[in-house]
Amino acid sequence: MLGIVTPGMVADISNAGGLGGLPLGGLSMDVARKLIRETKELTNSIFAVNLFVNDEPDLKSNETAIEHMKNFIAGIFKEKNWVEKNDFQYSFYPYQDLIDIIIEEEVKVVSFTFGIPDFESIHKLKNKGISMIGVATCAEEAILLENSGMDMVVAQGIEAGGHRASFIQGELPEIGLFSLIPQMVDAIKIPVIAAGGIYDGRTMSAAFHLGASAVQIGSHFIHATDSLANNHYREILKNSADTSTMLTKSFTGRWARGFRNEFMKRTAGMNIPEYPIQNILTKGLRAQSKEHGDYQYASLWAGQNARFGNKKSTLEIMNELVRQYEQIKIEELQNFSHSVNENK
Repeated sequence: MLGIVTPGMVADISNAGGLGGLPLGGLSMDVARKLIRETKELTNSIFAVNLFVNDEPDLKSNETAIEHMKNFIAGIFKEKNWVEKNDFQYSFYPYQDLIDIIIEEEVKVVSFTFGIPDFESIHKLKNKGISMIGVATCAEEAILLENSGMDMVVAQGIEAGGHRASFIQGELPEIGLFSLIPQMVDAIKIPVIAAGGIYDGRTMSAAFHLGASAVQIGSHFIHATDSLANNHYREILKNSADTSTMLTKSFTGRWARGFRNEFMKRTAGMNIPEYPIQNILTKGLRAQSKEHGDYQYASLWAGQNARFGNKKSTLEIMNELVRQYEQIKIEELQNFSHSVNENK
């Protein structure tokens, strides 16, 4: 959750016995190394870093869409009487630049979103004993990730907030998590990590019963008092409904789940520049939207169960999740014992 998660949050999760995830997707080498070192200062436990595995887009083929989008965004600034911050300064940081840094900084786990890393990167990481996690939105993607050498695969259900990890050609996979888990577990031999709509002991338990080896929880931690989310963001989450989010390419050029707003509506049907071009084009608009407290033009990523979080510290949220799951396991054991005694 780039822009939400801090090194302190990552460290707290790992210190509490989980696997904290540090988002580095699309960041420069200097920024990535700084964030890794900040996290290492706060924990001696293992944590993961996440990289975006996406090819650089062709600016030439996006020229027309870029010009149209620039003009469209400029019109919004004029309508809202906001100071225009729409200077398009394109930059692209390939994930390959971070592989050596990850090795040098002795990070133990790396997850990859948006596709399969190249052979050289996989070979380098494997030779150093670094565990690799791929992210899939359908069984076909999971098989491709397993065959590439991944050690684990995240099953990202359609409920999940933020960017879709889909990378196969064709229609976007839109599979609910509890349909996806058993199909993926049956399709591959490596462990499956469930992600999407998980927020309490019940949803964790359900994922494990369906065959998941672990769960990955994201949107629930937006509520954390030590996250980078502001109170307005948390308030929107708290007051949302199960239908408040939708998939959109409007803000970044890749499919992502976030709260419905005016910008999504107004860009529906438009030719959106590819990721990360659109992400750069909308950066100024998103910043101004948040500055003015007008979230109709800002990306607020969240999953379908994001409203259930509580405003507590990351550590408190983590401990509560563990407590809830342990209570469910106790109740299951008690129910099993009661059933056995009744049948004697």
